[in-house]
Amino acid sequence: MSQKTVREARVKRHRRVRARVSGSTERPRVSVFRSNRGIYAQLIDDVRGATVVAARSQEVDTSGLDKTAVAKKVGQLLGERARAAGIERVVFDRAGYLYHGRVKALAEGAREAGLVF
Repeated sequence: MSQKTVREARVKRHRRVRARVSGSTERPRVSVFRSNRGIYAQLIDDVRGATVVAARSQEVDTSGLDKTAVAKKVGQLLGERARAAGIERVVFDRAGYLYHGRVKALAEGAREAGLVF
């Protein structure tokens, strides 16, 4: 029996999550990607197969902030852009990441900006 890498384990969890979570035109999916340097989030309409709104850590002012605070700002930016596009209700896809730390901060930032999930 061979050991899984961290990435392989995350991808396996992501497949499990995606089996249950799907975005629609009325309620797009918030997909999160976390790297060591940045965090990215996008609203995806799985029916059309299109990205509706996106935000990333390179678009916010990160001076003097830790990664968790940056993630919260990215969530707020995503929420603001979603509201501007007329979207209020979404489903959250944590992409196999555990719901804590930066992923949780991004979700809380999006909620503060008015997204409901």
